[in-house]
Amino acid sequence: MRIGVSLLLAVATISLVGGLTAYTSGEQQPGKAEPGAGFPNLVADLKATPGCLGVETAKTDSGKQVIFAWFEDKKALLKWVQSEAHQKLMRQGFPDESYGKPLREIPDDSGPIMVIASITFADKPKFKESPLPISQIAVELYQPMKGGAFLGGRFAPAGLKVPNMKDYTPQEKK
Repeated sequence: MRIGVSLLLAVATISLVGGLTAYTSGEQQPGKAEPGAGFPNLVADLKATPGCLGVETAKTDSGKQVIFAWFEDKKALLKWVQSEAHQKLMRQGFPDESYGKPLREIPDDSGPIMVIASITFADKPKFKESPLPISQIAVELYQPMKGGAFLGGRFAPAGLKVPNMKDYTPQEKK
């Protein structure tokens, strides 16, 4: 089931990927200035958020830098949104924006939420709302559906419970 997200929510949580390239792994390439340099280690900050079940990063064929972050529920995601690290990134990425109540469209008893945050860097800033050199930025929220299957492990963290998911991993004999 997909959760709808208003533009305000997207802007409020957009800093989830504010400087992804510079700190996806917490390291920069020697001698190369990366977009987002000077930002804190986002992945470590996310993982340290109470209720964050796991974080994965990727780069797509189209050039998007992506973070997948799983949270126990709305309350856990709000801990990230309201954290000092997130607030700092919001001010750096969107200094003149003001926000309403975050996640107001999401029911309090939402259950697990997966955040997919993506950004595509550009040579120079393209949007008046942000000084970031980006051509695309998005935050999307999703919830697991019943079902699915895996063999030997999952993409989502093990702590993310999915009803009726089939585990085809052979059990070791004792």
